[in-house]
Amino acid sequence: MEGRLPAHLEVAGMIRAIESQGGFASVIAKGERDAGTILVLTIYRGENAVLFERMPQLDGSRPYIAAKRQNPENQQEIFEYLEKRRKQDPDIWVVEADIADGERFIASWAR
Repeated sequence: MEGRLPAHLEVAGMIRAIESQGGFASVIAKGERDAGTILVLTIYRGENAVLFERMPQLDGSRPYIAAKRQNPENQQEIFEYLEKRRKQDPDIWVVEADIADGERFIASWAR
């Protein structure tokens, strides 16, 4: 048995944690229920979007890594990247989190 929490439970817990910190989160793409990859798009009041994805490391850990940051000169670029990523892997989950300090939340969540 693998030690990972099923994706749907992790997503539900993440949404509750975001809301408990005064943020808002929603699932914008549902992936494979148990083993889907989870991407988290953090954004605050429509700005400074950062896309985080769990990345396997050599030591076996799977921290969230900032895979893409919003380009101020081309704000749609991050959403185009996200759409491309969804086409590559239809089993991914995408959670959009509107929270004041998304990077801090992700760092605390990934522990």
